[in-house]
Amino acid sequence: MEPIRTNTYLTVIASMMVNAVVFGFGAIAILSIPALAEYMKFLLPAWIVFSFVVAPFIAKRIAPRMRLRYWRRREEQREARTL
Repeated sequence: MEPIRTNTYLTVIASMMVNAVVFGFGAIAILSIPALAEYMKFLLPAWIVFSFVVAPFIAKRIAPRMRLRYWRRREEQREARTL
């Protein structure tokens, strides 16, 4: 069995955090708009599913930036431009 790559671990960790933020954003919007009160029992579960589906894709974009070598390479490029 092949070991799990570091990017996969970072994606899973970032996905959990992104899921919480996306869910919180939508839940606050749904619960705070009075016009949506009668549709709340349908919108909130739909938003939960949406946040679970969208979170891994957003996390996949964030995960490479969580690695030190990304920032090291970026710093080297910045120094090369200033010289």
